[in-house]
Amino acid sequence: MLALVFCLSATGSDTRKTVLVVGDSISAAYGMQLEQGWVSLLSARLAAEKPAYRVVNASISGETSGGGLRRLPGLLTNHTPHIVVIELGGNDGLRGYPISQLRENLKKLVTLSEQAQARVLLLPMEIPPNFGKFYTDAFRASFVDAVEGTGATLAEFPLSSVALDASLMQSDGIHPTAEAQPLILESVWRHLEDLL
Repeated sequence: MLALVFCLSATGSDTRKTVLVVGDSISAAYGMQLEQGWVSLLSARLAAEKPAYRVVNASISGETSGGGLRRLPGLLTNHTPHIVVIELGGNDGLRGYPISQLRENLKKLVTLSEQAQARVLLLPMEIPPNFGKFYTDAFRASFVDAVEGTGATLAEFPLSSVALDASLMQSDGIHPTAEAQPLILESVWRHLEDLL
């Protein structure tokens, strides 16, 4: 898989602090232009309101927590982020991966980021109820478990205001539309602003 890392609004002599977003299709603007995604909207908002920060979007559609964990050390070395936003786990759930594996991967993502002196914002994901109550409850709890005993912040589910509105979801019922992206940004911003 080819990994593309988008450094939004960066220059060669950039001295701004970096917000690194490590995610999957939700953060990679699946089904729309990259500029329409919530991460690009975040970059524009930071430029306007918190110009000491820039965004590096290291999100890949289809990424799992394991894939993000394999890439994270290099991303931390290359970008020395001040804040790491982790938006992973949805694809683990949709593929029915073991919850214990997801929980451990999330914990390692948080721990590695904190060891690199970054503040961490973990965005929890949700999966459809057809996976059964036991699995969906355990899936949800894995995000809570991942931040326990750490300095990381657990956000609210970033699609909470759009996931049940068919007009804000693409035809697959999984990915939000371009119109939903500002609402996702607002959800993330409520927690990210305190870390900036």
